[in-house]
Amino acid sequence: MANPPPTPPMYRDPWAKREAWRRHPVFSRRAMFSNLFPGFGVAVVAFTTYVVVDNMVLKAKGDSH
Repeated sequence: MANPPPTPPMYRDPWAKREAWRRHPVFSRRAMFSNLFPGFGVAVVAFTTYVVVDNMVLKAKGDSH
C-alpha cells in the first residue's frame, strides 16, 4: 500500500490583503507608461496633420518670396 503524498505546510500571509493592490491591473507597467504622457498621442496626430496640410498648401501655392 502506497503512502499518500505529504501535504505541503500551510503558510498564511498576514499581509496578503494589504499587498493585493500591487498585482491590480491599474498598477501594471503598461498602464503606468500609457498614463505617463496623457494626450501625447493626440498631440502627435494633430501635429502630423498640421505639417502634412501645411506642406500641401505651400506646394500648391508655390514658393514666392
